[in-house]
Amino acid sequence: MSQIDNLPPLRDVIATHQLIAKKALGQNFLLDLNLTARIARIPGDLSKMDVLEVGPGPGGLTRGLLSEGARRVLAIEKDARCLPALAEIAAAYPGRLEVIEGDALEIDPLAHLEPPIAICANLPYNVGTELLIRWLTPPAWPPVWSSLTLMFQKEVAERIVAQPGGKAYGRLAILSQWRTDARIALTLPPGAFTPPPKVSSAVVHLTALPEPRYPANPKTLERIVAMAFNQRRKMLRAALKGAAPDIEDRLRSVGIPPTERAEQVPLEAFCALARTFDR
Repeated sequence: MSQIDNLPPLRDVIATHQLIAKKALGQNFLLDLNLTARIARIPGDLSKMDVLEVGPGPGGLTRGLLSEGARRVLAIEKDARCLPALAEIAAAYPGRLEVIEGDALEIDPLAHLEPPIAICANLPYNVGTELLIRWLTPPAWPPVWSSLTLMFQKEVAERIVAQPGGKAYGRLAILSQWRTDARIALTLPPGAFTPPPKVSSAVVHLTALPEPRYPANPKTLERIVAMAFNQRRKMLRAALKGAAPDIEDRLRSVGIPPTERAEQVPLEAFCALARTFDR
């Protein structure tokens, strides 16, 4: 299935519109339509869903999402050079693709989307983590989206699904696993992209849970976790000494040895510690 629609191959699209990837925008274009369709299938049936895509570039994943049956796709693209290529896709899929030019960090897409909503994107490397954290920390839960299917550098993907005890375990793992089921769905080598990045990439699929895995105040949990992992090599009693004067007693009360380091502490224990600040 090298061709998924009647549009030109992506290499031709890039040549026609002179779309040389810009490092400043974190661009690496995925040209294999087999792969883009495969990524589009990860969230499951999209026929009754609106899909938000950030950084579509020349539209490889956009075409995958539309050919796989997405009800509608809203694509936010900062690079004006890509707009003509995306307009060609919109013409081939009448009424199903809306493109907004702008910075995804500054645009509220909700006015343009109808639930249920899935987010699926080959995220620009320079904004990917910030966008993920925003999507994981909305004012209310469950969020407006039902799932996130996101491409990251493999190292970032491993941090999202990491378990306690390893170097990858940290703030991203806790924020992701507290409110979602997270898994690495696909790994891609550098050669799959143009230009090839220096590292491998991976697609992470996160499914929103109806409620957080363990009770905790979101802002309190985020503050405690940020402090704990800001100084990873320190014992928790030192890393969290600014959180409360009786931090050692609080740690012991939830079964965490004060001499433990943050990377050894499971999610449930961090949530229990956060609750001691809200009693």
